[in-house]
Amino acid sequence: MSPVAPTPQPSPGPDGVPAELLAALTESGGADGPGPALEAAHQIARRTGVARHDLLVVLGSGADAALDDWGAPTASLPLSDLPGIAAPTAPGHVDRLDSYARPLPIAPTGQDGPGHPATTPHTVRVLVAHGRTHLYEGRGPAAVVALVRAAAATGVRAAVLINANGCLRDWEIGDVMTITDHLNLSGASPFSGTVFVDQRVLWDPELTAALSARTQRTGVYAMVRGSEYQTPAESRMLAALGADCVGMSTILEAIALHQLGVRAAGMSVVSDLSFAEEPTDPDEVVRLVAGAHRTLAVGVEAVLAAL
Repeated sequence: MSPVAPTPQPSPGPDGVPAELLAALTESGGADGPGPALEAAHQIARRTGVARHDLLVVLGSGADAALDDWGAPTASLPLSDLPGIAAPTAPGHVDRLDSYARPLPIAPTGQDGPGHPATTPHTVRVLVAHGRTHLYEGRGPAAVVALVRAAAATGVRAAVLINANGCLRDWEIGDVMTITDHLNLSGASPFSGTVFVDQRVLWDPELTAALSARTQRTGVYAMVRGSEYQTPAESRMLAALGADCVGMSTILEAIALHQLGVRAAGMSVVSDLSFAEEPTDPDEVVRLVAGAHRTLAVGVEAVLAAL
């Protein structure tokens, strides 16, 4: 039998970034190319003392404290200290990026007792953003995706994107929906120019399955620009188009990550019922997300285990 050839490893390009990733950053970086993302990644490595991270988690409106049970991060810095990344201005979003070292067991061959696989500690490095920039803040798509591009340049293999939504179905406040597909109705793209990206499997099937086993719902998330909430007629239209929930974030980030080869997964918290008679209160939206923190934390841990 012929020996099995080793799996080829990506060859590093300039700045230690794999050549394939550097090419993707260059292709999708517009007039600025890969520069801002690479510089931000350098600063993240320097400020956290970690050369590479494995997972990015973006906490949306009201989800800032969802991972508080993880304890103190190993390092923390303002998002706005990084090139191209602005301080979030939306309610429930915080100008902070944390770095965590999460110990997870892995199971090699061998046993540590009858019927029990031996385990070896394995540390996963996680970046947690406590806020994001939205398209309605007026800075343009490049600012919206600057954080995820920088995270990709740090080496993350996957990302969990979390948001709050207006629900278009007969669901309950506080339900968490795993995003299985999306409608980009924002009128925007993270790309400028001829960057063609196949989106048929944008939401990573394995990570989505891991999340869906731990959330109450699965469905389609529609992104609109905002910042105004939709009219009743617009809600009926969105529901007729197949959307289960609607919000003002996440999709441009997911598209940008997919183009860069980063596995994307998403959770969306029902914090407003779009067909309710009561007007939507943005402060109440933030408050209601707090009830879903435990589900969000369990979901993130499930993604970590699936990496």
